Amino acid sequence: MDDRIIDPSALSREPHVEPEDAKETQEVKAQQALLNDVDPSLTDADQVAQALNVDPRTGLSSDEATRRLDKFGPNELASAPPVPKWKKFLQQFQDPLVYLLLAATAISLVAWIIEKVNAAPGAEGEALPFDSIVIVLILIVNAILGYMQEAKAEEAVNALSEMTAPTSNVLRNGRVERINTTDIVPGDILVLGEGDTVPADGRLLAAASLRIAEASLTGESVPVGKKPATLDSAKALGDRANMVFNGTSVTQGTGRAIVTGTGMNTQVGKIADLLQSTEDEATPLQKEMNHVSKILGIAVCIIAVVVLLALAVLEGFHSVHDVIDSLLLAVSLAVAAVPEGLAAILTVVLALGVQRMAAHHAIVKKLHSVETLGSASVICSDKTGTLTRNEMTVERVVVPSGEVELTGTGYAPEGDMVSIDGSAVPENVANEVLATLGAGTLANDGELRAGEKPGTWEIVGDPTEVSLVVAARKTHADKKFAHFDRVAEIPFTSERKRMSVITRNATDAGKLTVFAKGAPDVLLSYCDRIYVNGAIRKLTEGDRQDILDTVERLSREAYRTLGEAFRPLETDSLAQIPGIRTNSAGEISDISEQAEAIEAHLVWCGMVGIIDPPRTEVRDAVAEAHRAGIRTVMITGDHPLTAARIASDLGIIAKDGKALTGDELDAMDEAQLDKATSEVSVYARVAPEHKLKIVESLQRQGNIAAMTGDGVNDAPAVKSADIGVAMGITGTEVTKQSAKMILADDNFSTIVAAVREGRGIFDNIRKFLRYLLSSNVGEVFTVFFGVVLAGWLGIKNPESVGVTVPLLATQLLWINLLTDAAPALAMGVDPMTEDVMNRKPRKLTDRVIDGAMWGDIVYIGIIMAAVTLIGMDMHLTGGLFTDRSVDAMGHDAQMVEARTMGFTILVFAQLFNALASRSHLQSAFVGLFSNKWLWGAIGLSIVLQLLVIYVPFLNTAFGTTPLPPMAWLECIGLAFFVLVASEIRKVFLRMRAKK
Repeated sequence: MDDRIIDPSALSREPHVEPEDAKETQEVKAQQALLNDVDPSLTDADQVAQALNVDPRTGLSSDEATRRLDKFGPNELASAPPVPKWKKFLQQFQDPLVYLLLAATAISLVAWIIEKVNAAPGAEGEALPFDSIVIVLILIVNAILGYMQEAKAEEAVNALSEMTAPTSNVLRNGRVERINTTDIVPGDILVLGEGDTVPADGRLLAAASLRIAEASLTGESVPVGKKPATLDSAKALGDRANMVFNGTSVTQGTGRAIVTGTGMNTQVGKIADLLQSTEDEATPLQKEMNHVSKILGIAVCIIAVVVLLALAVLEGFHSVHDVIDSLLLAVSLAVAAVPEGLAAILTVVLALGVQRMAAHHAIVKKLHSVETLGSASVICSDKTGTLTRNEMTVERVVVPSGEVELTGTGYAPEGDMVSIDGSAVPENVANEVLATLGAGTLANDGELRAGEKPGTWEIVGDPTEVSLVVAARKTHADKKFAHFDRVAEIPFTSERKRMSVITRNATDAGKLTVFAKGAPDVLLSYCDRIYVNGAIRKLTEGDRQDILDTVERLSREAYRTLGEAFRPLETDSLAQIPGIRTNSAGEISDISEQAEAIEAHLVWCGMVGIIDPPRTEVRDAVAEAHRAGIRTVMITGDHPLTAARIASDLGIIAKDGKALTGDELDAMDEAQLDKATSEVSVYARVAPEHKLKIVESLQRQGNIAAMTGDGVNDAPAVKSADIGVAMGITGTEVTKQSAKMILADDNFSTIVAAVREGRGIFDNIRKFLRYLLSSNVGEVFTVFFGVVLAGWLGIKNPESVGVTVPLLATQLLWINLLTDAAPALAMGVDPMTEDVMNRKPRKLTDRVIDGAMWGDIVYIGIIMAAVTLIGMDMHLTGGLFTDRSVDAMGHDAQMVEARTMGFTILVFAQLFNALASRSHLQSAFVGLFSNKWLWGAIGLSIVLQLLVIYVPFLNTAFGTTPLPPMAWLECIGLAFFVLVASEIRKVFLRMRAKK
């Protein structure tokens, strides 16, 4: 078969053989021609299919689709070129404080060079500019770590994008397949249904009551009706009724279209430059972190200036070295104290949490949605498939002459028709059952397929519809009605609550028959006849009441009911149906707009009772949500009695609880609605607009509402909710795009698990913020009070001239490198505490760093500074706690040892602080070894600190000296006091909390 894609204008020309190397160019030209030179809307659909070399009945083969994907590229809009890795690395240095530190380092290097050049022969001096070398190396290592953190965050976000990538239905290899939208190629046959987003530009091949919302492209506010007929003249974009366009959405009906343009070769691709100019807005959490970092940076810069001035006033600058050492100290303090890696750590922690959620079937589309998840106070959920198992099974069939039960569960078409009392099923009852199931399977868009593994079954479409297909196969009703072919459809909508098809009877001279299914009470209102004992007679009020009573009975037994009806039209022409409107040419404009003529005078034939058992795990999830202060609300289109029964079984309401209906909601004003939604937790017979009303009412009361949805009409409510949740299995593409989270398993328990995970992630963010900020404040206080109290502590030698700084710039930067990154990241994956779901939801207005946390930060910072300075003081003559064994050493040697002590105490104090910061109230010894990553980070930090103290060339680089064993006891003992002080504070806080 010739696999070339050819220009439609060439169809009338004599065929010729293209050289092999010309195929690619010809294919690309063909697509461009279809979009630019040739208007597909003016070309017959068959010609378009022939030009794109595809059979509309089978679609492309997988091999051909792969080949075209290689030629035309993915179906996506061009994006901005990625930032080169080298540029991302250099961006790690783009910080004013780093610039200042590099400037001070450069000055230090120049001073060393000048000193070296002007040194007297034989004079001792630094062999190398160790300060400058070490500072630059630490900054480079810091940049490498920052780059790796950002790369990890970017990788996680990209993985998240892949998980939430849109998918579309296409016809390939003769069967409908769901593929990633990016894999669609020119010539693919799109299979469109209500709720789908159109993934590419295409020429319609077939349509049934198809309406598409094109406001995003044309600005047209009302959905546009679509028909496959070829246009007689060129039209504006919004008037091309036989074309579908990328990015628009199907609001009603079904259709098939052949793809004529993908990616940038679509209408929306022409305006892609406008779409690329948008930037991601910072989330509330990111804004608060930026604000905290900015405030902290300003505060630290002020303290650094104060330190610099204090050194100048208290000790005086007597040489250029004094100025450089003081400047390096002040700037290093500012660099070390500001957690510049905070944004990257925050992103990594959020991304890791989102990946854990995805592993549990909750796909969060945006990282910042995690912030809202932990604050949810109400979860509004659909019933079918979310609270129940979504294994819809027709178990009862009630017809005018009796009632039967169908055996077998699930989607396997295996079972029998049996009477309720176990006796043989009468022939008249069996015939009425077959008529009922036949009507249900014809007025149906569901499909049942054999799975890849023997004995397994796959469903396509709505599970309720597929349950009717399964029931028809069990009873062989599908074979009995196989001679009816669909010719037109009036699709189901949540407002109509019914669906009708017009079929042609191949065994009765092509006569037309209407088959309909829907909510029994709704469908019954369109019936005036009934099918009994093989004959049609008038429907009496007694019949009507018996049917409604049966609906009530089945609903009380937790069955979902669907009525079935039919209507022989006694004609073979749609135009001859009584009441049908036609144009001057005798054509019917849109059959879906003439439902009143088609669905009049229906014949009732029976109803089915469909069971969908509650998920066993949902009851526990509802109870867990209740303990966490989260209310569960059920919203369903089912009968109120069915809804109330399922809700009481799940613990959502008490046994005698009631459900509000959509009609009752419509009768309420805003005040009455708010009162009702604050008290009622079950809503039945609701339409999508009622969902929106309920969400807005709950939000007015200050609730953070999660709302589930699957249909296209659910999208407004899902988008308005604080946490919009789309169904991953049954959800439409439009709803998925409107949602903030997608349930891959359509399970309510997954929502509760996601809330739990969201709370845990937020707790971990608070943990590492408490740790980072308290540790950094400890460094600031150590240097500040070390300078101000230098005379009291023995840091300043009265006999010496010049500046003596408490800690070196290289030591501060090393502490920052050692303790900021690894422990903070490890705390980001800390296991959840047991009480995470035993407290009320957090309000979105609550600060991440509240007053209580600031109390922790300042308290720990003061303790950390105190133990560090005490440890230094013990090794200096003239201090408050001097160890007299150091008197034999000169002040310079004392200062090296004291700095090593202070340097090491500060490192260990921060590591003990990592353990203390895991909770504001809970003891650090509860679950002490539960976080292996944190202990790994602590172990790594200790090993690196030992290297700095005991490796000779690092002694020179960092101004340290090996410590004797007794000094280690002092270091660890003083540093451990940080943990002790934290535990004492927590005891008092817990006592106050109990009161």
